[in-house]
Amino acid sequence: MKIDQRVHNFSAGPSALPTEVMREMQENLLNFQGSGMSVMEMSHRGDHFMTIIEEARTRIRRLYGLDETWEVLFVHGGASLQFAMVPMNFIGQDQCADYIETGIWSTKAIKEARIQGKGVHIAATSEQDGFTQIPETFDFQEDAPFVHITTNNTVRGTQWHNLPDTNGTPLIADMSSDILSRPIDLSRFGVIYAGAQKNMGPSGVAVVLLRKEMLDRIPENLPTLLSYRTYAEKESMFNTPATFPIYAISLVTKWLEETMGGLDMMAAINARKAKSLYDAIDADWFYEGTAHAKDRSLMNVTFRLARQELEPLFVSEALKAGLSGLKGHKSVGGIRASIYNAASEEAVEALIDFMDHFKNRHR
Repeated sequence: MKIDQRVHNFSAGPSALPTEVMREMQENLLNFQGSGMSVMEMSHRGDHFMTIIEEARTRIRRLYGLDETWEVLFVHGGASLQFAMVPMNFIGQDQCADYIETGIWSTKAIKEARIQGKGVHIAATSEQDGFTQIPETFDFQEDAPFVHITTNNTVRGTQWHNLPDTNGTPLIADMSSDILSRPIDLSRFGVIYAGAQKNMGPSGVAVVLLRKEMLDRIPENLPTLLSYRTYAEKESMFNTPATFPIYAISLVTKWLEETMGGLDMMAAINARKAKSLYDAIDADWFYEGTAHAKDRSLMNVTFRLARQELEPLFVSEALKAGLSGLKGHKSVGGIRASIYNAASEEAVEALIDFMDHFKNRHR
């Protein structure tokens, strides 16, 4: 398949990358900037890669307006490793952290803390609602070291649109599926982490934004590569980092800055995409959104067909029409359109047109 025959990719992750980023990677794949090597081949301590990782770090700083009180780290293992590293680093002996449970990924984060015997208090959960909404009331502890949230929930299609009031306790957030999709109030956070494979690049690396004062809380006796202090002190270069994913992040953040115009502009585009798609779902009875309207995600649009037996046909016919990745998560079924930053407005309009034609043929 030629590059101009690419499908509209609605996969939840690994997900779509901007086409111009892919073209630039393609053009430089065998010979990066006259080096005679691919980024995948060159030394991670050579001048070329040191420039790449610093550019990625600098562009993330600019996009979020991070000052020198923040570290930008690149860590192996994706967000799932962070589920274990966060409690290992930041829940001390005799401490109990607050976790808000809003879906499968927050549940996994809670499990990883409990495996270590760490104190976990569920400050709120929407499990009783099938994780189809964000809780509105919270039972926070006065002395919790942090409050953990998952800002966007890919399976059920919910998203935090208003952060909880934690009375000054720092938030630690898994932001894997909406990082770099909108501006955020950094003053509320101690740590933000995200796997790259949804909004930033290919799989293989997590980005961790860490307020430097949080480093003082880390115990000394952790395994070297499970301590955030190691990544901060060694500028994510203690061992060989995931060089090609970091290169991709540098290009995606360049695209966000120079092509899309920054996070305010990206947020406006994402809001338009989501509104158009939700309007199509809500138009009549044939499609039905699964998340409560007030908490609908701008990244993962989940819905069912009124005649659920038609859903496999919907997915297969969509693929034939050039619309890929629409099958819902295996735990809940249904349809899911992941419309991350790189999913274009054109792609969303193509999906809406297909939905309209499918509805007219099968209603």
